[in-house]
Amino acid sequence: MQAIAPIKARRKGFSLIELVIVVVIIGIIGAIAIPRMSRGAAGAADSSLVADLAVLRSAIDLYKAEHGGTLPSFANFEDQLTTYTNDAGTANATKSSTYYLGPYLRELPTLKVGSNKGQSAIVATQGGTTAGWVYNETTGAISANLPNTESDVRGVQYNAY
Repeated sequence: MQAIAPIKARRKGFSLIELVIVVVIIGIIGAIAIPRMSRGAAGAADSSLVADLAVLRSAIDLYKAEHGGTLPSFANFEDQLTTYTNDAGTANATKSSTYYLGPYLRELPTLKVGSNKGQSAIVATQGGTTAGWVYNETTGAISANLPNTESDVRGVQYNAY
């Protein structure tokens, strides 16, 4: 009878080559995923700016439609859009038979991007002061109050949205 050779104990674990391959694969995935994820935050802020401008522009258009083609005045912009108004555009905090139009916004949104991030004030001209929005009372145009040097990842200036 022949003796049976003892079974070699099998070594459990990964070889150095296998570990290096896994690390390289993880590195490749990270190199692809991290830049895409970091652009996501900037893209979200850009989308928020687009949405805020759409809300502001819709409120201005609705105000104009309900007030016989008259745009909100620069001096009373926030009050005229966030409270009740009469046909002449005079603002009042409470609704009545005279002040029955509006409100068109709960509050002015804050700017979500750029050097004036967090500001909600309105200015008449683009530039220096820290305000979130630029409003032209003769045309009803509203835009972000940011310098021409500030743009999104595609190179579009924020104040041109």
